[in-house]
Amino acid sequence: MTQVLALLGFVLPLGLDSFAVAAAVGAAGRLSAAARWRLTGLFVLFEAGMPLVGLALGAPLAHVIGPVANYVAAAAVVAIGLWMLLHDEDDEEEKAERLVSARGVALLGLGVSISLDELAVGFGLGLSHLPLVPVIVGIAAQALIAAQLGLWLGARIAERFREAAERLAGVVLVVMGIALAVEQLLG
Repeated sequence: MTQVLALLGFVLPLGLDSFAVAAAVGAAGRLSAAARWRLTGLFVLFEAGMPLVGLALGAPLAHVIGPVANYVAAAAVVAIGLWMLLHDEDDEEEKAERLVSARGVALLGLGVSISLDELAVGFGLGLSHLPLVPVIVGIAAQALIAAQLGLWLGARIAERFREAAERLAGVVLVVMGIALAVEQLLG
């Protein structure tokens, strides 16, 4: 049961953030079904792939910095949560407009920009002791659901609800990062 809660702790905040970005894109205007699925594919690809990149970068870094690695990983999760709480909301609107029309390298750059929180979660993933495959499958599934739901509901919900979802995701990540650090101190 504890592992299921930890898995949800990693996956759900990312889903709220994905939903907020997708809803901003949906609010930017009506999208064709093909455009919705193209953007959903982008969300799934980057949001499931970036934790793997974070894990791959974090393992050699952990080896180099030794015993403080677990605290660095927890700090990365807290930092991304704080970033989600404090970043400029106007950026979401601009990112949404660029996502709708992006192609090629610009699309890849935007994919990276919407998945930086997953990169930080990848650093903390090894610390959580969760099995990798279920976490990645969970992140991919939430990205698919959150993107489709956000794109569909985007034009139908108020901006304050999108912002509240992103703020809630930030709070959950901050709490999760602090819990990981406390676990290391007590363990």
